Amino acid sequence: MPSEPSTAARLVIASRESRLALWQAEHVRQRLREAHPQLTIDILGMTTRGDRILDRPLAAIGGKGLFIKELELAMVEGSADLAVHSMKDMPMEMPEGFLLAAISPRENPCDAFVANRFATLDELPTGAVVGTSSLRREAVLRANHPRLVVRSLRGNLDTRLRKLDAGEYDAIILAAAGLLRLGLAHRIRSLLTPEQSLPAPGQGVLGIEVRAARGDVCALVAALDDADSARCVRAERAFSRALGGSCQVPLAAHAVLDQGMLWLRGFVALPDGSRMIRGELRGEADAGEAIGQELAQMLRERGADTILAALAGSR
Repeated sequence: MPSEPSTAARLVIASRESRLALWQAEHVRQRLREAHPQLTIDILGMTTRGDRILDRPLAAIGGKGLFIKELELAMVEGSADLAVHSMKDMPMEMPEGFLLAAISPRENPCDAFVANRFATLDELPTGAVVGTSSLRREAVLRANHPRLVVRSLRGNLDTRLRKLDAGEYDAIILAAAGLLRLGLAHRIRSLLTPEQSLPAPGQGVLGIEVRAARGDVCALVAALDDADSARCVRAERAFSRALGGSCQVPLAAHAVLDQGMLWLRGFVALPDGSRMIRGELRGEADAGEAIGQELAQMLRERGADTILAALAGSR
C-alpha cells in the first residue's frame, strides 16, 4: 500500500439505493471531500438481491451478504472504487480480495422501540405483534417478553415504518442509528439499553470496503478511520466469527472502551429464547481480536456448542 494518497481525481462510491444507504454514502462522500478537496466523488446507486427479495426472512435466503455482492462486483468490474456498508450487515468473513479500509465513529448502537400507541415494550398488551428482521432481537424478545407475538419484518427502514403505520404491527424494533441518521429521532419511543437488548456486532458503525489491490483508494479513505471504534468492532467481529456468526445465528456482541480497557459482552441463543449463553471479558484496548476469540471460547465452554449444533441441525 502506498504511503502517500493517490493523485486520482475521481472516486465512485457504490451504494444500495435505500434512503438510509444513500445517506451513508453521502456522509462518506462529504467526509472524503473535507479530507481531499481535490477529489470529485460520485455515488453509484444499485439494487441488490437482498433488496429485491422481501417475502422471506433474511436468514432463509442467504443472509446479509445478499446486500453487498452486487456492490463488490461493481468494484471488481471497475465501475466503483469503494462501497459503504452498515457494519452490522457485513459478513464476518471478508471475501477474498476485499478489505475494510476504514471504520467510522459509532452512532448510538442501541436498539430502538418504535410504536404509535405504546411507549415501551412493557406497555404492550399480551398478544401484541412486534416486528423484527433479526434473529438476535427475536431471541431477546421471546426470552424476556414471551407474552408478545414476534413476526418477521423485511424491507428498508421507510418500508418498515409504513408497515407499522398501516397497523400490520403494534411495534417494531429497529437500530437507533438509522433513525437518528435520517432525522427520525421522533419515531423512537424508547431506547433498549445493552442490558435489555445487547446490540449486534458493528451496530451503529459504517465500514468502507475496498478491493485489497487498490492501495491508492485505501490511502485516501484512511483519513476516515476512527481508531477507537475500530478497536471495538474488531473485538465484536472476532467474537462473532469464532462462533460462526451469521443471519442464521442469534448472536450479539458489543464492546466499549472503559478507562483504557476494552470491555466486550456477548451472547449466543436459540431463536425461541429458550436458551441464551452470555459472557463478558475485559482486556487491553489493542487486543480486541484476542479478546473476542477468548470470549467465544468461554461461551463454548459454557455450552454454546450445543446451541450452535442445534442451529446447524435446523437449517
